[in-house]
Amino acid sequence: MRPFGPTEAPRMLDVTVVLLDDGLSSTAIMPVEVFHSAGALWNDLHDRPAQPAFRVRTVSVDGASVRSPYGLDIRPQGAIADVERTDIVIIPTSGLELDLKMVENSALLPWLRRHHAQGAYVAGVCMGAAYLAEAGLLDGRIATTHWAVADRLAARYPKVQWRPEMFVTEDQRLLCSGGVCGSIDVSLYLVEKLCGHEVAVQCAKALVAPMPRIHQSGYAMLPVGQPHDDDRIRRVEGFLRTHFSDDISTRALADRAGLGERTFVRHFKAATGRQPAAYLQALRIEAAKAMLERDGRPIQSISAEVGYDDVAFFRSLFKRSTGMTPAEYRAHFAPMSVRGQPSIESSPETA
Repeated sequence: MRPFGPTEAPRMLDVTVVLLDDGLSSTAIMPVEVFHSAGALWNDLHDRPAQPAFRVRTVSVDGASVRSPYGLDIRPQGAIADVERTDIVIIPTSGLELDLKMVENSALLPWLRRHHAQGAYVAGVCMGAAYLAEAGLLDGRIATTHWAVADRLAARYPKVQWRPEMFVTEDQRLLCSGGVCGSIDVSLYLVEKLCGHEVAVQCAKALVAPMPRIHQSGYAMLPVGQPHDDDRIRRVEGFLRTHFSDDISTRALADRAGLGERTFVRHFKAATGRQPAAYLQALRIEAAKAMLERDGRPIQSISAEVGYDDVAFFRSLFKRSTGMTPAEYRAHFAPMSVRGQPSIESSPETA
């Protein structure tokens, strides 16, 4: 399957959303609503004939209703066995007890392999990516998931190239998204890929949803060092990912690791390939890049948010790290709607 060219008549694409017990219902319902709205809702709102781009159906493993942890039951339209062919498969979350869930939903694994082999795009939302990994589809491929379970899935599926700093990944028609709202991201990503930018933008506007985000970095940071097995240093890295904007001393990090300061620095460098201060700096720069990509706030505001009150120092550090000033980086990588916003770097006071 490929995107439609400008002279081709589009055909309706079939989307199958699998409903699973014990997951967050929104990770299944949001894709249903995005695909159902694509080509239709915008036109309806403007009194034009609807041109729906997708046929959406919901299934469960056995065709029975599924339950959520908070008492919401959802009845599917059928069972996975009823689906002979489909263009897109969406797998939502299904709870944190992976061993139990993989047994409970074991029939899903060969079903996913078959539909991917037939040419379908297969997307795992948040922890739904675990099913793609369990099926062996992600071996040697890039994937993402919710940042909080990334280490757990990386240990369970070491052949997968996990990229938890990303909201959406795609590798050989295998897509993953991180977090609950990642279900919107990956759905709109597929709408844009298969139906074009205009249809995706209209769908997003009609739903008052943002266009797909790519980086999860503003929420939690990917370790910027090399892989390692030092649990003490991994704990410190986890802390730094969510507190990178704080003023953190090496002494405080050493205490968190339960090591003396010099011993900690030696272990940290051996495990990550960086000194603690350089590691923190890299995290801050990655966070700043993500912010510059997604919104038009003044550079000074972004500088302060990642931990640098001195915007001149931040600008110098950013350029040394990326080869571009923050404003240049935004001009290269942000959407047009963001690039047009004024930045502190373009003001006469800071030129």
